[in-house]
Amino acid sequence: MRTARGRVPIRHHTGLHARPAVKLTRLARTFPAEVRLRGSPDGTWVDAKSIVNVMSLKLPTGTTLEIEVTGEGAESALAALTGLVARDFDEEH
Repeated sequence: MRTARGRVPIRHHTGLHARPAVKLTRLARTFPAEVRLRGSPDGTWVDAKSIVNVMSLKLPTGTTLEIEVTGEGAESALAALTGLVARDFDEEH
């Protein structure tokens, strides 16, 4: 089974909290692959398709988010998810 991994800094002014977490979770759910997240370097891995789990990370601005995708379309999912984070969750400030 194919696994893709990536790291991207969280630059959003609120970190990975309510609105950004919802956007990330919704995007993760569009892919058939398993998607996990953690705060680098030694945070706990959580299911990115669970809003409760993603919100529980409470990752502040400046944290490096690690993303691991396993299964069908792993590379595409990783590119989409890291892109969303890099684009500040498509929000204007």
